Amino acid sequence: MNAPGPSPTASTAFAETLISVPSLRCAGCIAKLEDGLAQAPGIAAARVNFTAKRVAIAHAPDMAVPDLLDMIGSLGFEAQPLAEAAETKDSESRQLVRAMAVAGFASMNVMLLSVSVWSGADGATRDLFHWLSALIALPTVAYSGRPFFKSAWAALRHGRTNMDVPIAIGVALVSALSLFETIVGGPHAYFDGAVMLLFFLLVGRVLDSVMRDRARDGVTALLKHTAPGALVLKPDGSTAWRDAQSLAPNMRMIVAAGERLAADGVIEKGESHFDRALMTGESAPQRALPGDAVHAGTLNLDAPVTVRVTAAGPDTAIADIARMMENAGQARSRYVRLADRAARLYAPAVHTLAALSFAGWMLAGAGWHDALLIAVAVLIITCPCALGLAVPAAQIVVAGALMRAGVLVKDGSALERLADADRALFDKTGTLTLGRPEPDNLADLSTGQQSVLLGLVRASRHPLSQALRRAIEAEGIAAADIHAIAETPGTGLSGAWQGKAVRLGRADDVDGAGSAMACRFEIAGETAITLRFHDQLRPGAVALPAELGALGISSSILSGDRTAAVAPVARALGLTAQTAMLPEDKLASIARLSAGGAKVLMVGDGLNDGPALAAGHVSMAPASASDAGQNAADAVWLGDSIAPVATAIRAARRTMRVVRQNFAIAIGYNMIAVPMAFLGYVTPLVAALAMSGSSLIVVGNALRLRKAAR
Repeated sequence: MNAPGPSPTASTAFAETLISVPSLRCAGCIAKLEDGLAQAPGIAAARVNFTAKRVAIAHAPDMAVPDLLDMIGSLGFEAQPLAEAAETKDSESRQLVRAMAVAGFASMNVMLLSVSVWSGADGATRDLFHWLSALIALPTVAYSGRPFFKSAWAALRHGRTNMDVPIAIGVALVSALSLFETIVGGPHAYFDGAVMLLFFLLVGRVLDSVMRDRARDGVTALLKHTAPGALVLKPDGSTAWRDAQSLAPNMRMIVAAGERLAADGVIEKGESHFDRALMTGESAPQRALPGDAVHAGTLNLDAPVTVRVTAAGPDTAIADIARMMENAGQARSRYVRLADRAARLYAPAVHTLAALSFAGWMLAGAGWHDALLIAVAVLIITCPCALGLAVPAAQIVVAGALMRAGVLVKDGSALERLADADRALFDKTGTLTLGRPEPDNLADLSTGQQSVLLGLVRASRHPLSQALRRAIEAEGIAAADIHAIAETPGTGLSGAWQGKAVRLGRADDVDGAGSAMACRFEIAGETAITLRFHDQLRPGAVALPAELGALGISSSILSGDRTAAVAPVARALGLTAQTAMLPEDKLASIARLSAGGAKVLMVGDGLNDGPALAAGHVSMAPASASDAGQNAADAVWLGDSIAPVATAIRAARRTMRVVRQNFAIAIGYNMIAVPMAFLGYVTPLVAALAMSGSSLIVVGNALRLRKAAR
C-alpha cells in the first residue's frame, strides 16, 4: 500500500479537482474511494458526494486530471472529467430506462409461458415453452443485466466486491442452469425468476437515478437566479455589456429597475428597494442607499443604481450558497437506507449458503447436477425479492397515499429519515406564513375610494400594489378610470381621477413611518391614509407545534427576517425564534443540533433555505417554494395549509412499522425455507413458488398503508 498523502493542513499549496464517478453504487463505495485516494502519493484529501456521484480531490499542483483518473480507475471505479459528466449522466439514465423496459416486457411474457408449465404442460409442449422462454430471457439477461455485470466485473477485477457481485452471480447461474435443463429436456427452468429479479432491481435503480438528478437540479436552479451579465460603466463614461463571468472587482455596473444583479457589490450612486428574499427570505422589499451592500441574484425594484463590484462569478454570495447546498447534501447522502443495511449482510450470507450446499452435497456423494440443483433451489428460495420488496412496497403505497393527501415525497429514503425526526426548524416567510402581504385597514376606505385605488394599482407590479389589487378585486369592486398614470421608481404611483390628483407612495415619504409593509394613499382634497400590511399565517400553523410535540418533536423558528417581523409569528405559535440569519447561519445551527444527536427536520421555502434544506436530516417545502427550495427538499406539500407536515411524519412512522413487519416476514420465511432447501427437500420449482408467495405476502402487508395519510 502506498504511503498516505500529505496532510491538507501542511504548508504545501494544493489544487482541488472535481471528478465525476458514475460507477458509485452503494454507501460502501464512499469509504473505499475516499480511503483509497487518501493513501495515494500527492493526494491530501478526497471527499465523495454520493448524490452528485463525484469526488473532490485536493492534490499536488503538478498532478493532471489524467493522473487522477488513473488513480480512481486503479481502485475499480470508472471516472471521467466533470465537463463530460452531464452527457454521460443522460446517456446512463436512458440506458437504465431501456433496460428496465426490456426486462419488464420479457418478464411478463416468460411468466405467461411459465404458468403453462406450472399448470401441467409436459413432454414436447413443456420443452417448447422452455425454449421459447430461453429465446426471450437469455437476450434480456444479456442486455438488461449489463449494469450489474459491468459493475460486478469492475469490482472483482480490482479485488473487491459490491452489491452487484452476488446479483450478477445469481442471475448468471440461474440462467445457465435453466439453459442446461432446457437442452437436456429437464422438467424445470427458471428463466422467469432471472428476468423478474432484473426488472425489480432496475426499477429501484431508475428511481434512484431520478432522485439524484433532482437533487443536483437544486443547485442549477439556484444559480439561474443570477443575471447573465451587466452594463458596465467605463472610466471614459461610455458603457459596455459584459457577461457575468467577465465581471471583476472594482468594475461599476449600472443596474436598471426590474433587473437582477450579476455580481455582489456596493451601491455608489442612487437608492432603490431590493427584493432580498434570495438572501434573507424576507418578503418585504428592503431599501438600499449608497454604501449598502447588494448581492448577485437580488432584484432591483424601483430605480436605477450604480454598483461597484466587490465579488463576481464563483466568489459571489449566491455561488457560496450553491456550494453550501451541494456540500450539505453530502452529509445526508451518507445515510444508509434500511434496505441497504439489511442487504449488505443478507446477500453475502445467502450466496455463501448456496455455495456450501453445493459443496456439501458433492462431498456427500451426489452428482454435480443434483448438487447444483439444490444450490440453485437455495438461491431461488432465498432470492431477496421479499426482502427487496419489504421497503419499496411500503414506500410506494404510502407515497401514493400522501400524494392523495397533497404531499409529494421525492425519495423513498426520505420516509425513513422523516420517521426519525425529533427536532423541527421552520423558516417564517412563505413557510409558516403565506408569503403574500395582505392589507390590514383597507376597510378604512369607502367603496368609491377603493375603486380609485384599484384603478391606480392595476398598473403596477410592486408586491404591495398587487396585494391591494387582489384584496379589492376579491370584494367585487370595479376599477375607476384613472388617467395619466405614472410610476416613479422608488417613489410610487400617481394619476388623475375626475380632475383630482391621486397618489400611492412610500409611507416614509409622507409621515416617516419607515415601514416596508406600509404605503400612503391620497386623493387630493379628500383622502390621506396609511395602509398597513401583514403576512398571514398558513392555515394549520397555530396547531402544528402542539401536533409535533405530541409526536415527540420540538419546534422553533429559524428565519432570515428581522426580529420585529418574526416576533408576532413566534408569539402566535408559542415558539422561540432565531432571526436575521444568513444561509451559513442556518447551516451552523443545524450542524450544532446534529452534533448533539438531533435528527433535524428543516421546513423552508426560499432560495436562502436551500443549503439548510439539504443539510437537514430530512426536509420539506411548500409548493410555493422557489425551484431551488423544492429541489433541495425531500418532500413538497400542496395547498396553503401547513398541516401536511404532521400528516407526513405520522405516515412515515406507520410506514417504518410495516417495513419492520415485512422484514420479519421475509426473515421468518427464510428461517423455514432455507433449511428445507439446503437438505434437498425443495425442488427449484417449489422454491420459485415459495419465493413468489413470500413476495405476495409482503406486498399484501404493505397495502394496509393505503390509508396511512388520514
